[in-house]
Amino acid sequence: MNSDAVMELARQGIMVGIMVSLPVLAVALFTGLIVSVFQAVTQVQEMTLTYVPKLVGVGIVIATMGGWMLMTLVKFTVTCLDFASRVGT
Repeated sequence: MNSDAVMELARQGIMVGIMVSLPVLAVALFTGLIVSVFQAVTQVQEMTLTYVPKLVGVGIVIATMGGWMLMTLVKFTVTCLDFASRVGT
């Protein structure tokens, strides 16, 4: 295995990590932004108000996109194991 194959595998790993985490992080970010604006407008400074909507939003994203996330990770794992099996040859 040459360095080009290792670099390609590392690039794929970074891309898979970004693709899998981006939906969850985006929902948490936008939910936090909306809640922060709501708190600033209404002057309600309840701490649980920031966590509960994020938790619900992230749960919904994982419930709806969890299958796709799992399949993406499984495909990458199979690719890694395939590369690992060809190391000695």
